[in-house]
Amino acid sequence: MSEIKNYMTPQGQAALQQELYDLVHKQRPEIVQVVNWAASNGDRSENGDYLYGKRRMREIDRRIRFLTKRLEDALVIDPETREPTDQVFFAATVTIERENGTEQIVKIVGEDEIDMSKNKISWKSPLARALIKAREGDGVWLNLPNGREEIIILKVEYIKID
Repeated sequence: MSEIKNYMTPQGQAALQQELYDLVHKQRPEIVQVVNWAASNGDRSENGDYLYGKRRMREIDRRIRFLTKRLEDALVIDPETREPTDQVFFAATVTIERENGTEQIVKIVGEDEIDMSKNKISWKSPLARALIKAREGDGVWLNLPNGREEIIILKVEYIKID
């Protein structure tokens, strides 16, 4: 395991494992078949199927190595089994109030799980770093390119993150 922690939720781990399985057991074997078929057709230097297949196989192999390493280095944290606390840590679902009065819910997840459409932010993001270790009711400062914004933490929950 490397020195850099790769925090992720059980759902994030499952998604990476599914992608890895798909690459190893479906996509790569299909490309190997195409490359073998194309190679049997003779001249490889001008064979588009062969050249594309080899390039695609390298991309798949690179992604397989990346996913394998990310999963090896994973430190899976399940928010549902965490002891209750009003303090913000990894895997928290946090309801905040922005300076303009709007409420926002953010879920602090691993780098491989970021999905802004579902309010999933990386634990390394500026907002998450401002929130981590603060408690319900606290105000924290978020440094923005055009100044600072005060954010109030309204609620901290440790629930399943979909």
